[in-house]
Amino acid sequence: MSTTDLLLHPVRMRILQTLFDTDPMTTAQLRDRLPDIAPATMYRHIAVLTDAGVLEVADERRVRGTVERSYRVRPEQGAVDPAARAAMTREDHQRAFTTFAASLMADFGRYLAHEDADPVSDGVVYRQAAVCLTEDEFAVMVEEIERAVLARAGHAEGDGRTRRIVSLVVVPDGPRPEPGADPGPETGTGIGTGRPADQAGGS
Repeated sequence: MSTTDLLLHPVRMRILQTLFDTDPMTTAQLRDRLPDIAPATMYRHIAVLTDAGVLEVADERRVRGTVERSYRVRPEQGAVDPAARAAMTREDHQRAFTTFAASLMADFGRYLAHEDADPVSDGVVYRQAAVCLTEDEFAVMVEEIERAVLARAGHAEGDGRTRRIVSLVVVPDGPRPEPGADPGPETGTGIGTGRPADQAGGS
């Protein structure tokens, strides 16, 4: 199975997103986080990810005569590698993005299903902006965003910290300009709901 097919399956992507940057979880804990996934389906896809080396067993303990395992993601195996990404066709990208969007919708639906969900006070943010950048400026911007997120990853829940999902999508809005063409003025728009921009929060 290719890296793309392995990681961009709808169920496997949700399992990996749940396990990223958190303590190891047992299958039972994953089922609590993802209650809409049938138990047999959950077990099957955990087995696929483990056999492929994407997940590893972090701990084992006996519980009522059975062995309960907790799993964590192997960071170096939890993303589509550059070579596999370069080999993806347009159809592959369409399928991957559809899977990503469906996973995002499922995360948002699961959040809204909580009785105490309050998007404003919880700092839910969904915004869009447009910027005109050179290739170098664009690379710097993406690096700055990724660095800002990674610098805050690794904290455990508790002590006033809430686990939030931060998603990044960047899509060119039209064809590449001809070399030397005037890209026009930089623009930006934003829509969303949540706290003011100077406060934490996002999805």
